[in-house]
Amino acid sequence: MDSNSQAVAAGSIGAVGFIIYLAVIILVIASVWKVFTKAGQPGWAAIVPIYNAYVMLQVAGKPGWWLILLLIPFVNLIIGIITVAALAAKFGKGAGFVIGLILLPIVFYPILGFGGAQYNGASTRPAA
Repeated sequence: MDSNSQAVAAGSIGAVGFIIYLAVIILVIASVWKVFTKAGQPGWAAIVPIYNAYVMLQVAGKPGWWLILLLIPFVNLIIGIITVAALAAKFGKGAGFVIGLILLPIVFYPILGFGGAQYNGASTRPAA
């Protein structure tokens, strides 16, 4: 294989990788959009930076001023975990689902958005 064909092969691998990357991004955006819609929020908020975090806090039942805490390094990790746990509880999911949302959001947000989970804004604990 000469250097020109190697460059073409590397370019096509890069193009395939980019297409896969775009597909993953679109899947995540569509999933969060659907989660917001299930919660009675505007779905388009999923594509607006910072505002989407504010809407996520609202969906999770947390105060809007926590958005400031999400901007502080290290504090944002704790607030993010608390928010994800509250979000899962609002959809009737337990601790295992929270771990899934944290470690594999690419899998668990689509399950939450496109699955049968129903939003319960009054809920503070997962269903038994």
